[in-house]
Amino acid sequence: MARNRRLILSSPPEVWRLLADGHRYGEWVTGTREILAADPHWPAVGARLRVRVGAGPLTLDDTCVVRVCEPGRRLELEAKADPFGAARIAMNLKPWGENTLFTLDWHPLRGPGTRMHGLPVDYVMAVRNGMMLTKLARIAVREHTVASQAGERAEA
Repeated sequence: MARNRRLILSSPPEVWRLLADGHRYGEWVTGTREILAADPHWPAVGARLRVRVGAGPLTLDDTCVVRVCEPGRRLELEAKADPFGAARIAMNLKPWGENTLFTLDWHPLRGPGTRMHGLPVDYVMAVRNGMMLTKLARIAVREHTVASQAGERAEA
């Protein structure tokens, strides 16, 4: 299992808004080329997000299914990418003062990833997921700053 943690300088509701918009995953999920479809009830349990992922000329269509959703706190997805199997992606948001402590756990469920699971695969996934959390944090902070500035202008 690869586990990453990141302190995001935005509140949990601000970070959750990004997770709750399936069409925005391409902005922060490393390797996503295109969002093909997002169920309108995303991120309710059972909702699906179809994405095209890839590196260079190689692409693969992937489906993420919501397995657990506790709005504002926890989202768990099952990412299926045949013929490579499936993985569990668990995201937890914890208030940390006015900010968010974000934890992401990745674990293979089925397919070749379960046999290759261990230090080399976990290291690669930890690096990838770290890049992903950096992107998510930048977007959340940027949107927090814009909202704060808009609020200050409205008060003036």
